[in-house]
Amino acid sequence: MYVADSRGTPAPAVTPEPQAVAPGTTPGRRAALAPTVLALGAVSLITDVSSEMVTAVLPLYLVAGLGLSPLGFGLLDGLYNGISALVRLTGGHLGDRFGRHKALAGLGYGLSALCKPLLLLAHTLPAIGAVLALDRTGKGLRTAPRDALISLAAAPEDRGRAFGVHRAMDTAGALIGPILAFLILRGAADGYDAVFTVSACVAALGVLVLVLFVPGRRTEPAPGAEPVSLRAALGLLGRRDLRRISLCALLLGLCTVSDAFVFLLLQRATGIADRWFALLPLGTAAAFFLLALPLGRLADRIGRWRIFLGGHLALLLAYGLLLAGGAGHAYGTVLPYAVLLLHGGFYAATDGVLMAAAAGAVPEEHRGGGLALVQTGQALARFAASLGFGAAWTVWGPRPALAVAGVLLAAAAGVCNRLRPADALAAGSAAEARAG
Repeated sequence: MYVADSRGTPAPAVTPEPQAVAPGTTPGRRAALAPTVLALGAVSLITDVSSEMVTAVLPLYLVAGLGLSPLGFGLLDGLYNGISALVRLTGGHLGDRFGRHKALAGLGYGLSALCKPLLLLAHTLPAIGAVLALDRTGKGLRTAPRDALISLAAAPEDRGRAFGVHRAMDTAGALIGPILAFLILRGAADGYDAVFTVSACVAALGVLVLVLFVPGRRTEPAPGAEPVSLRAALGLLGRRDLRRISLCALLLGLCTVSDAFVFLLLQRATGIADRWFALLPLGTAAAFFLLALPLGRLADRIGRWRIFLGGHLALLLAYGLLLAGGAGHAYGTVLPYAVLLLHGGFYAATDGVLMAAAAGAVPEEHRGGGLALVQTGQALARFAASLGFGAAWTVWGPRPALAVAGVLLAAAAGVCNRLRPADALAAGSAAEARAG
């Protein structure tokens, strides 16, 4: 068990955190993950319970409870999902600049926790917009420093497994949150206020776990390394492997249909009743939860880039099933399960695996900024893809739009297969050597 200590003498984090090994562990058997990884997984699990409680009820609260127009909700939804991408670079760079990844992550978690009780006081569009902007700012600030902490704590050969464990725990919170919100709405007199109050308490618990159990280790540049600066952070794209990883993440993100559209297409293809629609995201989250760790471990063994591209092939297969399937087909009853399994598998094979691959292409003193570059490019590309797919749906209809998206995704996967960065099968030693 670790207790944070940010006041001690700064120590360079040039080696992975020692990993606990149980007495009697046989030679050749993988060691247990670093406690930092498990502690950050617990923080993410708790925080996601809080966040997803709000996300599950927010549309209904805003439209039915406060009477906001669909246009007003659309503006808030775009703000809620897009602003975090714009501040990830700031969080990653500041964490590197001051060597305080935990402090930046804590600030981000703290801002998001503060926003939950503020929702009880906000009853107008500008006020709610300001609260949501602050919440997404917190998410953007914490994402890259948190992933930097995970990559620095794990041994290079175990990064896929470390990110897989973290993403699985994070997704467990995403499963628990909506269910808890549903139970509170059914049992409480003032349902929305009760949801926001419980969410605030859960978020505060997540911040407390971060403060108490995640070590406050300061990173220092290696001897002779270029000082951490904004110019040096932007210059990271001069590194061949990181540039290729960022470009591939951007290209594939431009061809990725957003989750909301996938669920709408699945409902159209299968005729799922409206009352079951809200459960579709839980199906994707469940598949993500079950597959994140196995695919992370597999990525460490056979190559992270192979698994990353394989995840996009799973998404392409899901698109194909949506185009070919329908309620009238003999396999119409299994189509929802197959699509949701592939959709969750796509996230399990790409989300944490991409960060594990990118970590090996970035030196430790620039780890947060380097990961933020990849994350931001991918997030902005997916935002553009969502706008483009919505426009294509409006002009051509859903099936032609999905067919075009599938063709573009297949072409992008082919290009990325040729642009693939160095992909050491286990430790990522080649990429580590170039990054250093």
